[in-house]
Amino acid sequence: MSTQSTANGAAKPDAAKSGLEGVVVARTELSEVDGLQGRLTIRGYDVEELAGRASFEEVAYLLWHGELPSSSELERLQGQIAEYRRLPDEARAAVELAAKRMGPMDALRFGVAALSADDPNPDDESPEAHLDRAIRLVARVPVVVATYQRLRTGGELVEPRDDLSIAGNVLYQMTGKEAEAPEVKGLDTYLVTVADHGMNASTFTARVIASTAADMVSAITGAIGALKGPLHGGAPGPALTMIEEIGSPERAEPWMRDAVTKGKRLMGFGHRVYKVRDPRAEVLYTAAEILADETGEREALALAQEVERVGVQVLAETKPGRNLSTNVEFYTALLLREVGLTPDLFSPAFGIGRTAGWTAHYMEQRAGGRLIRPQSEYIGPRDLRYSDQR
Repeated sequence: MSTQSTANGAAKPDAAKSGLEGVVVARTELSEVDGLQGRLTIRGYDVEELAGRASFEEVAYLLWHGELPSSSELERLQGQIAEYRRLPDEARAAVELAAKRMGPMDALRFGVAALSADDPNPDDESPEAHLDRAIRLVARVPVVVATYQRLRTGGELVEPRDDLSIAGNVLYQMTGKEAEAPEVKGLDTYLVTVADHGMNASTFTARVIASTAADMVSAITGAIGALKGPLHGGAPGPALTMIEEIGSPERAEPWMRDAVTKGKRLMGFGHRVYKVRDPRAEVLYTAAEILADETGEREALALAQEVERVGVQVLAETKPGRNLSTNVEFYTALLLREVGLTPDLFSPAFGIGRTAGWTAHYMEQRAGGRLIRPQSEYIGPRDLRYSDQR
């Protein structure tokens, strides 16, 4: 960062950039977001190479180790995940309480915060111990979400199954029955697509906490807090609401033009980084199309396609130069609804997938990063004097 001099000659950072726009805060081998080219790279692979082909478990391994697992390595990881799915008593009690009193993201944060209860050696800071904690979290965060959903809807508690994938087990624990293969594939593709995405708000939060040498559960709990904010992880629900309100393809154009005229935001369009179509939108559209082909439910997909086409057109006309293309949230909403999730579970599902990235960033930060301590630019008054006469 370049500097300028103050009146007394001391070096002073350049003026603060709102939202840290354009400021590089870390060097990472985990993922790169190229907003101009519409490209997301995860450990050397374009997201299109992984989503729909590699499983979420494989991508978690890739993030942690820098390479995809062999068949034996994947089998071992799957065994560890199955072993760690049982929640500690403290976490289960937290989820049971949350199901009675809390919304989904509050419940996720509350339950995850209790996941350090059975850490066999919390003082062990070795890379092996950190990796073991990462596997525990990737195994258990989905169980927290599924258990919460099952209990809050009045169902009896369903224990996790060892023979199912992470995606398959989430759907099984929520419903009490094994999901169809297309639904499992759809959710698994979604989890891969959102596993990591550069230095987003929640990942930056996790790295800041990691930089203080706090434990991994604290970092992931903090990341979930950041993800709760609607400007980061909370828009898929409103995108689905918009599509459902439009209702039919012929209503798309008048509805969206009216919304823009009234100053309303079209949900699922535009992104802080991407200046072209979000590559994850293409991946999730393909996943939704495959699911629709398997289930025969193509009407909803056709509606979404028309809403996307009209939305891009209307925004190009009314907000020229803004490049407001479809983002990940648009087809997330459709896909997650079709696999059986309610809109208020969309952000927790995001958290399930992003836990792989958060834990990888935690380990990368602990391995070579310093305490993250940016400066601020003071813009308040100076030289005030204390007085008893107030």
